Amino acid sequence: MVALAMENYAKSLRKTEEEVDEWWTAGLLHDLDWEKFPDDHPSKAVDEILPTNGYSDEVIAAIEAHAPERTGKEPETEMERYLFACDEISGFMNAVSLMRPNGFSDMKVKSVKKKLKDKRFAANVPREDIQKGAELIGKDLNEHIQFLIGVFKDS
Repeated sequence: MVALAMENYAKSLRKTEEEVDEWWTAGLLHDLDWEKFPDDHPSKAVDEILPTNGYSDEVIAAIEAHAPERTGKEPETEMERYLFACDEISGFMNAVSLMRPNGFSDMKVKSVKKKLKDKRFAANVPREDIQKGAELIGKDLNEHIQFLIGVFKDS
């Protein structure tokens, strides 16, 4: 889902085809090491896996910056900020869609916001990161959620 969000944001920002591919790649691979190396995430990927497989410095830096509390690298570039902004909210919205009979097809921003207020729902998702992500890309949270609903509904 994050790869799809990143791809669509890159297109909306009129990135080149090569840049769209880079943004999609960062979204696709950002949690590459999470399942096998959760204690070393994302360091295992950015230090060992991705560099030896020819991924660009920009993709690696974005993946490193999507977890600043673990790496110390805050999101600075546009790609880094958008990856941070799309990460937690995409998973959260997927969880919301699973609770709805029609998934994303008729989802509304207020449905997502209501679930965000329920601290027991997807309790491991840091709400402050979701808000910070919207701020990092200069979007109102409602606007960010609406954009992503459109992306996920059409996928």
